[in-house]
Amino acid sequence: METGTRLAAAVNAANPGWCHWHVGSSETAELIQYGERTSGPPVALYACAPCREQRGLVPLGSRP
Repeated sequence: METGTRLAAAVNAANPGWCHWHVGSSETAELIQYGERTSGPPVALYACAPCREQRGLVPLGSRP
């Protein structure tokens, strides 16, 4: 679990404030899920507060 936390922190630092759902900047973006790639590590996908509300998205850290 610790490795996942470090990965999320590293991705957050590299790509702060971006919403992958409306494809724009945001100060409320939170990690929603990891998307698969054909090669390389998964990519972290973030959504802002309005996109989370509209689409019923739950941040990864808030799930049971």
